[in-house]
Amino acid sequence: MKKLFLVVVVAESGMDDPVPTSSSLPLEGRVAIVTGASRGIGRAIAIHLRSLGARLVLNYASNSALADALASQLNSPDSSSSHPVAIAVQANVSDPDQVKMLFDRAQQEFGSIHILVNCAGVLDPKYPSLANTTVEDWDNTFSINTRGSFLVCREAANRLIRGGGGRIILITTSAVAALTPGYAAYAASKAAVETMTKILAKELKGTSVTANCVAPGPIATEMFFEGKSEELIKRLVDACPMGRLGEPKDVTQLVGFLATDAGEWINGQIIRINGGFAV
Repeated sequence: MKKLFLVVVVAESGMDDPVPTSSSLPLEGRVAIVTGASRGIGRAIAIHLRSLGARLVLNYASNSALADALASQLNSPDSSSSHPVAIAVQANVSDPDQVKMLFDRAQQEFGSIHILVNCAGVLDPKYPSLANTTVEDWDNTFSINTRGSFLVCREAANRLIRGGGGRIILITTSAVAALTPGYAAYAASKAAVETMTKILAKELKGTSVTANCVAPGPIATEMFFEGKSEELIKRLVDACPMGRLGEPKDVTQLVGFLATDAGEWINGQIIRINGGFAV
């Protein structure tokens, strides 16, 4: 119980002050790759994992300015050190060569890799019905959300540290359960990831590497708001028993828990974190 209390307390303070101050932090000495880390939920997760002591590889697809700024923010309190605690690495998760390069850079910079958090994802802001979804948009959604998850999981399954502390955490969506019209491609692409993760958890038997999905409901991020009318946003808020949109910190604390030793017995699970939006 004492370890769980420590994780929660650090999580609440970590968003404002991401700098670890104690050698007893639960992820001290561990290395995490966070894909899609330049903005939104991925950025918040990266900051939180650093507050728990992890060293970070911040993956981004195209926005180097945001990724570099985050790396600089996380490194600035440790400027006296000759070695950074966070680096930004560009890689398209749907490209196997670039995914391999991402893991290579992580090992070259920090040595063993302990944690993968896959946040990279796309959502069609047109929210078309299935009948109006183009093949191009369908393929693009599956390329990033499903193929990308497969490629980073495959690399992680072969390269994460064995014997304890290995964690694969994939960010999916509660849209798989909510079945909201306009989300056919997105929900289908994430449903495939959830099935893959359950099988992966079993295939990793004997490695002490866990694999889980964290499936947020509506979270107030740039990706969520893009293309939505005020009326639609209000309907989504009204559909949640908690009466509000989720915030990135609602997700980060769960991800942080799963990444620590306290989350070791959680494996092969899909955890829907949505305030009751979808049950």
